[in-house]
Amino acid sequence: MTVTEAARRFADLVNRTYYRGESTVLLRSGGPVAMVVPVGGASVTGRDWLSRWRVMPHLDVEDADAFAADLENSRANLPPPKSPWDGSSTVPC
Repeated sequence: MTVTEAARRFADLVNRTYYRGESTVLLRSGGPVAMVVPVGGASVTGRDWLSRWRVMPHLDVEDADAFAADLENSRANLPPPKSPWDGSSTVPC
């Protein structure tokens, strides 16, 4: 979002950040200059992430194997995405 648009729609920007948890990059002359993020949502340390990961539910072996098979099937049957950087038709997965 441009800085000008953010100024014009400031209340909406704040509401989207607060109620939806959205982060918004502000642009000036086409380049990023600032970011509006929810308080406490801007970053997580590696230590915090690891402690959260340990208490999250994980897939059991059967579900993990089924998920891996679904991924392999998708990779084999879906066309590769187009690369926006070099114009080639594939990007590494």
